[in-house]
Amino acid sequence: MLHVTRKSKIKELIIEKKSVTVSELTKMFKVTEETIRRDLKQLEDEGLLTRTYGGAYISEGVQNDVDVNLREFIHVEGKKKIAAKALSYIKSGDSIFLDASTTSLVIAGLISDQKLTVVTNSIKVVTTLMGNPNIKLVVIGGTLAGSSLSNLGRNAETNMEHYFFDTAFISCRSVSRAHGITDSNEQQAVIRKIAADHANKVFLIADYTKFDKTSFTTICGFEDINSVIVDENLPREWHDFLRDKGVELVECE
Repeated sequence: MLHVTRKSKIKELIIEKKSVTVSELTKMFKVTEETIRRDLKQLEDEGLLTRTYGGAYISEGVQNDVDVNLREFIHVEGKKKIAAKALSYIKSGDSIFLDASTTSLVIAGLISDQKLTVVTNSIKVVTTLMGNPNIKLVVIGGTLAGSSLSNLGRNAETNMEHYFFDTAFISCRSVSRAHGITDSNEQQAVIRKIAADHANKVFLIADYTKFDKTSFTTICGFEDINSVIVDENLPREWHDFLRDKGVELVECE
């Protein structure tokens, strides 16, 4: 296949899927990983995509559900700051919910000495915590979604209804003053909404790039959350808006 043809097909694929991995493209086009990386670099230079470890993604589009294996390498330092701050709100004896976000995965990796009950639908969170003797781990069952490595669907939603939490940590795809907290995946949004409804305290964990955007489906409104933890300082309008909504804003230094 000619280089120009392959690059055109990669462009079509990433516009459709919103993210691609080097390994899948290597198999698809039967070329080396180095060749695919050069193609992705050229497409990034053209402004079409953003490269990350193992692949590339685009941020545009309301139904933008980036593969979890790529999301782990996006805004890594910001997620570490959010997770460290979130950990300070968790105390031994708590029952907490960690969603299928990569920020929740970082939180899971920081949990050490606290004795907790952790409920999650994330397979990656499960594998991170399963060897911790201090953790009672409750896994939400359902249909495994490959792009997020999480259990979703009707069975997962029914399963979630049985549990209540001291604290729920939920993420999202976008946060908008006009449209609330939104996601690109309807089934993931339902799980997060149930978690928010069933928690005594709800933390929205979201890096600064998610603000002033709207995605495909609603998770909840600001009345359903107690605090927002964000990695960078937000504009003054957000300070005023969240204060008026009675939502605590925690900006990580």
